[in-house]
Amino acid sequence: MLECVVNISEGRQEALVAAIAASVGADLLDVHCDPDHNRSVLTLFGEEAPRAVTIEAVARLDLRTHEGAHPRFGVVDVVPFVPLAGSDMRDAVAARDAFAGWAGVTLDLPCFLYGPERDLPTVRRGAFVTLTPDRGPSTPHPTAGAVAVGARPPLVAYNLWVDEPVAKAAEIARSLRGRAVRALAFALASGVQVSCNLVEPEEVGPASVYDAVAAQARVERAELVGLVPESVLRAVPAHRWEELDLSEDRTIEARLARRS
Repeated sequence: MLECVVNISEGRQEALVAAIAASVGADLLDVHCDPDHNRSVLTLFGEEAPRAVTIEAVARLDLRTHEGAHPRFGVVDVVPFVPLAGSDMRDAVAARDAFAGWAGVTLDLPCFLYGPERDLPTVRRGAFVTLTPDRGPSTPHPTAGAVAVGARPPLVAYNLWVDEPVAKAAEIARSLRGRAVRALAFALASGVQVSCNLVEPEEVGPASVYDAVAAQARVERAELVGLVPESVLRAVPAHRWEELDLSEDRTIEARLARRS
């Protein structure tokens, strides 16, 4: 059983995102739109749904006219496969490689692979500079750019808005970074944001990151992007869920149960 968390470069036109998401039917577990980053995160079940989303996004979106705060190099920017119960990383890598081979041939999309071999930041830094695509054409698609296709364990995408200048937020982000956390700071229309990927959420979860930021600045609000593993939710006292933007309904397990 695999989850796939597709990031597309459109987060302002909700009807357009909904049309892309509608291509997968019951395999859509969650949609999160972010107008500041102009990016949407679609949490999907299985291997077919990411292909359907990619076909629709490539047909409907154009990277040449895209503006947004988040780093991106494609209209379908990131396609990570995540093993869930009954699967392991070998299954995720096999799905990753099959998707990249398909996208490279069928849609002429350059695909950069990440996972056990190298991480996503390495791909972002090196794409078309020090790295050549692992599948597909050697140059970017004229309207769709390129795709980072990955295999990884579950992570938690988590944002915090702080009442500080962006320079202070950048200092906070640097203090959070390590093996378990990746963090960036952004000055957005909605305020100053510390944006985090909790790549070892069982070790450093939302509460730990929230408290680390709150020790350095006033946190205005928190935002969970997409879904969270139930084990990560249960590690947080229930009385803090609202403060941390967590809930039982927003776990991977709850959405899979609803799907079935």
